[in-house]
Amino acid sequence: MFLLVVFVSAETGQGMAIRPVSEIPADAFLISAVAAGALYWRRRMPLAAWGVAMLGAAGSLAIGSWNIVGVAVIALYSVGRYVSDHRWSYLSAASTIGLAAVGDRVDGLAAADSVGGLVVIFLLWYAGRRIRFRGERAAQVERERAAEARRAVAEERTRIARELHDVVAHRVSMMTVQAGAAKMVVADDPGGARRAMEAVEHTGREALDELRHLLTVLRPVAGAGDLGPQPGLLDVPRLLDQLREAGLDVSLTTHGALPDLPTRVSLSAYRIIQEALTNVLRHAGPACRAEVRLSTDGAGVAIEVLDDGSGVAALSGSGHGIVGMRERALLLGGSLDAGQRPSGGFQVTAWLPLREEPA
Repeated sequence: MFLLVVFVSAETGQGMAIRPVSEIPADAFLISAVAAGALYWRRRMPLAAWGVAMLGAAGSLAIGSWNIVGVAVIALYSVGRYVSDHRWSYLSAASTIGLAAVGDRVDGLAAADSVGGLVVIFLLWYAGRRIRFRGERAAQVERERAAEARRAVAEERTRIARELHDVVAHRVSMMTVQAGAAKMVVADDPGGARRAMEAVEHTGREALDELRHLLTVLRPVAGAGDLGPQPGLLDVPRLLDQLREAGLDVSLTTHGALPDLPTRVSLSAYRIIQEALTNVLRHAGPACRAEVRLSTDGAGVAIEVLDDGSGVAALSGSGHGIVGMRERALLLGGSLDAGQRPSGGFQVTAWLPLREEPA
């Protein structure tokens, strides 16, 4: 620390005795020691250390002992590096440079030497500010990376929850309806009850297959075979056949030739139709009639799922299904609306762009 004080004092022109050492009062030595000792806390309490150093330097000049503004200059560097408040940093720089200029006048330095020393003081303060700025920038980049990682994890969790909901809710709803139908006819129509239970078994196996596929995608295994494609719009007719087996009267109407859709768009369209029809089966019951309408205008795919059920019942429950459908559409830059039809029943309307757009 002593060598640092000597070096800075020499470079800035500070540190010369104003009068012979034999004439310097004892108080001056104490003031100098306190001012230099304050530098010990220049990292933990930079403003306090700078304030003590400035008071010591000013007091030393006032009693005419020697110029120790170099101590305040070292503290000023620490203020520039460790103090985040810009106002205090600028104020400390201006004050230190002003005190150094006074010290130069007392020392009788030439104007050129004085200006050179003041420039060095400014550069030391500025170097501290730049180092602080670079550190803050690096910390900000690290925080942004951490926030992006947290956001990606949250999005992935939402996607997984959405996939699990679509798979489990649809299949379990079908199994519940089929099991209920078997229970109602088991006494009068054993054959029908048997067919219903076989459908329950078939639906359960498909649910397990889809869950295994999803879990395999989430946890890939080296050397695993083909995982199979995700469902898309081409699988909608098969989906409707399964729902018909569960007792739902559902039809499909297509307007125009559907283009070859991107995988994410095709999967999202399939999941929206699946969830909407699952809601029909769960809330309106298999006795109602449902209709799926698909059309395209070249820029996107329009989806309509309508039923003639109660409508109000379709709004009951947790509501996660509708939220999940809307999230799927928004992630692709599309839209989704759901609500009661004026003529009765419930309606889900979605539009998905063929080219993904920011939500």
